[in-house]
This record gives sequence, C-alpha cells and structure tokens, in this order.
Amino acid sequence: MSEPIKHECGIAMLRLRKDLSFYAEKYGTPFYGLLKTFLLMEKQHNRGQEGAGIAALQLDMDPGYPYIHRKREFGTNAMRDVFKGVDESRNKVKSEILENAKTNTKELKEACGYAAELYMGHLRYGTSGPNSHEACHPFHRASNWKTRNLVVAGNFNLTNNQELLQELINHGQHPVELQDTVLLMERIAYHLDQENAMLHSKHSKIPKEEQDRLSLVESRRRSTNPLQHTNIDIAERIANELDIESIMKQASHDWDGGYVFGVLFGHGDACILRDPQGIRPAWYYVDDEVIVVASERPPIQTAFDLPSSKVKEIPPGHALILKRDGSVSEPILINEPKESAACSFERIYFARPTDEDIYKERRALGKYLCPAVLASVDLKHTVFSFIPNSSEICFLGLIEALQSHLKEKMKEEILQLGNDITPGKLDEILSLSVRTHKVAVKDQKLRTFIAQDKGRDDLVSHSYDITYGTIVENVDTLVAVEDSIVRGTTLKKSILRMLGRLHPKAIIVVSSSPHIRYPDCYGIDMAKMGDFIAFRAAIELLKDNGQEHVIEEVYEVCKEDPESANHVKRIYEPFTDEQISKKIGEMLKPDDMKCPVTVIYQKVEDVYRACPQNPGVWYFTGDYPTKGGAKVCNKSYVMWYEKSDGRAYDFPNITRRSSL
Repeated sequence: MSEPIKHECGIAMLRLRKDLSFYAEKYGTPFYGLLKTFLLMEKQHNRGQEGAGIAALQLDMDPGYPYIHRKREFGTNAMRDVFKGVDESRNKVKSEILENAKTNTKELKEACGYAAELYMGHLRYGTSGPNSHEACHPFHRASNWKTRNLVVAGNFNLTNNQELLQELINHGQHPVELQDTVLLMERIAYHLDQENAMLHSKHSKIPKEEQDRLSLVESRRRSTNPLQHTNIDIAERIANELDIESIMKQASHDWDGGYVFGVLFGHGDACILRDPQGIRPAWYYVDDEVIVVASERPPIQTAFDLPSSKVKEIPPGHALILKRDGSVSEPILINEPKESAACSFERIYFARPTDEDIYKERRALGKYLCPAVLASVDLKHTVFSFIPNSSEICFLGLIEALQSHLKEKMKEEILQLGNDITPGKLDEILSLSVRTHKVAVKDQKLRTFIAQDKGRDDLVSHSYDITYGTIVENVDTLVAVEDSIVRGTTLKKSILRMLGRLHPKAIIVVSSSPHIRYPDCYGIDMAKMGDFIAFRAAIELLKDNGQEHVIEEVYEVCKEDPESANHVKRIYEPFTDEQISKKIGEMLKPDDMKCPVTVIYQKVEDVYRACPQNPGVWYFTGDYPTKGGAKVCNKSYVMWYEKSDGRAYDFPNITRRSSL
C-alpha cells in the first residue's frame, strides 16, 4: 500500500511449561522464553510500529519480591527501546547466578524480573484513544492479592464502548480513564473480584467432614479459630479454583466488535480470547516445553521451526486458557460463534505474505484482475510494475495469468497458420511477451522538512525514485499494481507525478482490493468517511448529476435512525462500480499531468474467491458483521457532514491526566 494505514496490533504470549533450569541446560540460557518472545514480536513488527510493550510474570516468588514486570515504549523505535531496557536488567545479573541457573533459578528470578515463566508482548497501532506511552499495552491492574492482579493486551476495537462504560458506572464504580483497553480490563476485573469474593466466602469456614480430618497439630495451628481456614490457605485455594472460563464469559458476553484479548492473572493463569465472528486472528502452538500464541502463523513457525500444520487457529468465540501448573486444554467455547467475518484485509495487505495460504491468496487476487487488465491494454505496448513492495505477490499472480493468456494466444495463432507457417511469422508470434520492470523504488531516507505546502508537495513527489529507460515514451502504457487505494493522497501527490516523468502514453493503476467505501470499526484505522477516495468520488458524482439532495437526505436519516440499517449505502446506489472507478481516476490525476489515468479495482466476488476463509468485507460492501457496525458508519457520515473530526467509536475528547 503506497499510503500505509494504521491497523491491527500484534500480540505474542508464551508460557514455559518446565522450570527455567531445564531451558538453561538444554538451550544454554534461562532466558529462552524471553528471547523467543522477542522473536515472536520482531516477526510481527509489521503489525505495530507506534508502540511496544512486554510483561513478564514469575511464578512462586516469595512475599516481598515483585513478580510482574512490565516495559512499554512509544515511538518508531519502541521495540528496540523495550528490549534495550530489558537487556539492561539482564546484564546486571551476576555471572555466578547465571552459572547456577542450571540447578537453581531462585536467585536468578530474584535478581532479574524478566527471568520468568509467562510472557505477553504487544505491538501497537493506535485506532482508538491517544497515541502516547500511557496508551501502550500491556496494561496492569495491581493488587496485593495475586488472584486479583491483571495484565491485559489486545488487538481489538469495539463499537459499544459507551454502553460498557455505563454498565461499570451502574455497578457503582467510578472509572477515571476513558480508554477502551482500561474499560475491558476493568470489566474483567469486576468479575474477577466477584469470583474472588465468592471463593473467599466459600472457604472461610471449614466443612464438618474436613474438620474431622484435621490432625491435632493442624488443629492447634488454627487455635485462634479452629473452624476457619487461614487467609494463606484461602488464597491458595482461590488460586487453584478460579474459574477463568466463567470470568471471561461474564466479562465479554456483550462486547460488540473484533478482538483478540490476552490476559495474565497474577497467580499464573492466562488466556487469549477471540471474538465470535473471528474478525481478528489468533494462532497457537503447544508442545511439552512451551505454549505459544501470536496474531499470525509465520512468526510461530519461524521461532520454533514448525510446519504450517503444527500451528492451529483459535476458533471464533473461543479462548485458549493456560493454567498456573502449565496445563492447557483445547480452546474453550466462551461466546457462541456467529457467521464468519474474518478480516479479508489480513489477506490482501496486513499479514506477512510468508504464510503459505496468504501467499497463494494474494497470487489469486492478481490472477482475478487479469480479464479487466487485458480488456484495457495492448500487451505489445504495455509495461507492468508494482508499487509498493507489499503488492509484489499480487503482481506476480497477475503476470502469471497474463503469461498463461499469452501462451494460449500464441498457440492459437501458430495453429491458425497451418501450412503457411514460416520462420519469420513464427519469430513474430514468439516475440510477444509480458514486459515487466521495477519502475519505482521507494527512497527510504528521504524526509520532508519544508513547512510550506508547495515545497512539501515537491519533496513528497520525490519519495520514490523511477527507473529511467523502462518505458518507450508516448508509446507504452504503464500498469502499476497497488494493494489498495484508501485515500489516494500519496498516489496523487507522489507516485503518479513520479511515474509521469517517464512519459507513458497512459497510466493504469490496478488495485488488488475493491473500493474502500465504508469505515472500519474493528481495529483498522479507516474510520473517517471523508478520507476515502471512493466516497469522495461518489459525492462528486452526485453533485455532477444534480442529486445533491441525496447527500442531505442521508444525513437526516443517519441522525434520526442511526441503528436500524447502514444508510450510507444510498450514496453509492445511483452509480456502477465502473462509474466510480472512472471518477476516482479523474480525481487522482495531477493537474499538470498530460497522460490519462485510469483505475481498475478488484471485484468483491473475486475477493471471496481468492480468500474463501476470510469473508469479512464490510469496508467494501457496508454489510457489517455486528450490530454496532452500521451505527458507527452512520455516525461517521454525520461527523463528515458536520465537519467534525475524530472517530465515530471514540470516547468523548476529554483532556485528563493518565494515572497508568
């Protein structure tokens, strides 16, 4: 994508199932889990470059020693800074303590908080709330009781934050933070506290049958009240009996949105919960040594050298629950699964293309673009390229399909010659080829320092370098493959200006995704209606065709009835896909460009064909998978009409000091 959009965060969770001494002996380091967590996060760096954080939870620490340690950083170098801080802690450990770690890890854990059994890492792209150090995950809810401690991190966005906030208030609470992650953490904490209170009450008195089994020594130990467990006993019983499944069911039953939410409980249990539609992805792997969870499959494969078949997907509506003793079962049903709406943008753009299925799907997206491209070009006088690098695999699929077409065409022409075939005619047919070049190369080092708009735009237009001599001037058409076109700003101000310097006869931009027409509210930062080039094109078409009244009518119905349906669909109804695409081409063409610019978009039905396991396409069709989606879309339209900035699902913009 030539203009990257902030999108889905990345999560990594790792549980060591054996004592740290085992890993020190087998792998040469007691920090095996920490190093693997770093690798899992580094291999998901594509999912979040605004912030990063890691939490480590140590088991069986003596009172007086902290057992939850957390490091968070904000900024473009967040990952580096997080692990720089962690390494500083590691480097302070005395050599003799490290040497003894193969037989005794108690001293090591006391000396370094990141010598732990349970880790959770997070990479942030902000789609809600502020972008700051305080907004970076993981978040910690502290308590002196282990079983009331919480550490949370998530890849999520909900549409009903206001309603969830009101429910906390109805419980008698007084929230002091309006952040979605804090809200969900406090929701879980409320039910965790209820469970703790219930178990404490249950174990406060010793049942008669248990009293009869108490030894004389034990009875004397309880002499102050022999019919009650000690608080230390009760705390241990609570830790053993906490029902994580019940807590997560009660906390999440009315969450409306897309989410993968990770939770560490202070006593050592943990879980990862996925939304009922499977909008956000989560993968896991279990063996005798580790339990691993990540947002994508390839990082787990890379970190542990695994085939794809060994890494499983957490089913929608299920949670993977890890117990303090290192045991784990198959994912447990928490919320009843609904019709799958797994995000198709994962496959088109977001996720790493090293996943074997995603690689095939992106090639298929290119293949399905072939008929529309063939109808628009003369192969003999066309050069194909891709911008940016993330669209290369789709480009390869398109080229493969074009070559197959050309091969069949050449075969047909040769057969038609029959006895009239000559070496010259054969050479002419065989000379046909699909011409490809790497026409554009992004200049990673270019930075813009000029404040004036005119000067800035000139520098932005040079953010890509072009390969001279690849185009026959005023003869060749240039076809450039893109992942998707969201806003069109970078295309207009930079890429098309740069490609125009090659003086092609025409430029055709080919998008591997359909028109992005509607805002996302499940974790992708595509929330503002006016940002979308497809929406702006439809608005211009309404004005061009004397239908401006539709714009106001949609505004009125969105205000009066924001929940029953997606009323914004009416904006697009008068026009075909081709009409909107043509208008987009006109709007993207720089004013001073001489050659024509057209845009070819993927069809929605071909996204279904290419990515059959990820049918979530609400940003293309406006058919939202949860009841809150249409409401957010309608509100986003109202905000656009009223020229109000912000995201439709955000909390009110209240300035406050964070206490996190």
